[in-house]
Amino acid sequence: MDANPQPLLIGEQRLATDGIVKVHSPWDDSLVGECCVAGEEEVRHALAVAGAAFHQTRRQPPHERAAMLRRAAALIRERRDDLAERVVAEAGKPITLAEAEAERCALTFEFAAAECLTWGAGESIPLAASAAGAGHEGFSRRFPLGVILAITPFNFPLNLVAHKLAPALAMGNAVLLKPSPRTPFSAHRLTELLLEAGMIPGQVCCALFDPGLIASLLEDPRLRMVSFTGSAAVGWKLRAQAAKQKVTLELGGNAPAVICADADWRAAIPGLAAGAFGYAGQSCISVQRLLVEKPIYEEFKAAWLAHIRENVRHGDPHDRGVLVGPLIDRTSRDRVLAWVDEALKAGAKLLTDLRPSLADPVLPPIVVEGVPTHVKLGCEEVFGPVVTLEAFDDFDDALFRVNASPFGLQAGVYTNDARRAWRAFHEIEAGAVLINQGPTFRTENMPYGGVKDSGFGREGLRRAMEDMTEERLLVWKTE
Repeated sequence: MDANPQPLLIGEQRLATDGIVKVHSPWDDSLVGECCVAGEEEVRHALAVAGAAFHQTRRQPPHERAAMLRRAAALIRERRDDLAERVVAEAGKPITLAEAEAERCALTFEFAAAECLTWGAGESIPLAASAAGAGHEGFSRRFPLGVILAITPFNFPLNLVAHKLAPALAMGNAVLLKPSPRTPFSAHRLTELLLEAGMIPGQVCCALFDPGLIASLLEDPRLRMVSFTGSAAVGWKLRAQAAKQKVTLELGGNAPAVICADADWRAAIPGLAAGAFGYAGQSCISVQRLLVEKPIYEEFKAAWLAHIRENVRHGDPHDRGVLVGPLIDRTSRDRVLAWVDEALKAGAKLLTDLRPSLADPVLPPIVVEGVPTHVKLGCEEVFGPVVTLEAFDDFDDALFRVNASPFGLQAGVYTNDARRAWRAFHEIEAGAVLINQGPTFRTENMPYGGVKDSGFGREGLRRAMEDMTEERLLVWKTE
């Protein structure tokens, strides 16, 4: 990283400020770099610059937007190693997962380029279907909203930023991007690559700023939408404050996987383990709850624990054999341990070896059996390398336990019984039900989002593009 504090990126300006945030490595606490923080004046300036850019971007033809997005994807692939190293340095993500995130980021822009050429062409409205509409033609088309406030978290500092920027740019919007103060360098570099790819200056303004400034931004008519990914507490407060803006929320989850006795459950274990412990479980769709049908419970448990011992390594995120790196900070590490301790005191049983030293920033994979539903580990999102294991008697029991959660993001169900699969799809309260696949599965073009405390609205390129536009009707009197 640059030895000087990273400036704000507003239009073609790189603005230095007196406010500074220091970013430290989650792995060894070394200083990754410093980043300038915007005050109220700079944030207002960024909003004005983005608003001015929107008057150009709204008129930009789709083929130009698509070409810029494709160039951005090519630059992301070209600079993959640099981007991945930034993710490792500031987020502590294992290098192989960071490289995969960079590739997914490129795909996100490629999908956006394709969608903006084929989506939103409009539709004819048959006004003459009523007597009053005789002699009239109707045509509906979607138009960009304006400036969108995008607030992104630390855990996917490239691809979750891309899932805000790519659909917004594809439809001609402008964006005021507020990345996580823990991982600002990846977002800043991505914004620079968009400028290099030919993005209209100011279409994305990237700035860290105090969340306390958001309330005043919501009073500005130029701000038309808030797209937020982060904690449920912050997200729902934002939605309550945003009286005149569209709001989409991608929040937390404690994703379940239901393992039925008829499934090919041995083949499922490697994928479930990767989904549970990859990046130390710091994903909203990380596998947190394993519900296993009673006839296979003991056999599954033995195979599950053996796979973890033999295949799931934790340690230095630069090591290509490591799946479980450090949690984002020591506070998170201590919270996870406290939740596990609470569950054990309430009668749960620890099935894995847990003896981290106080100096170790990495927790090993943790499996806990028989967790009561009233403790935090049994009902909240742990956001750590922890999986709870429990047996269920029948499928109705499993569905009831899945739906008892306040969250509903994604759920996996492993079964070869088509009737059970359809019941799961119809009855599980979640944004997605995955059959014979873990809840951590996601592709860039699939609709993604949750219900209940897990969010409001959907991402995935086409769905996000719909949210980031508004419908306008043309009525033409022809007779």
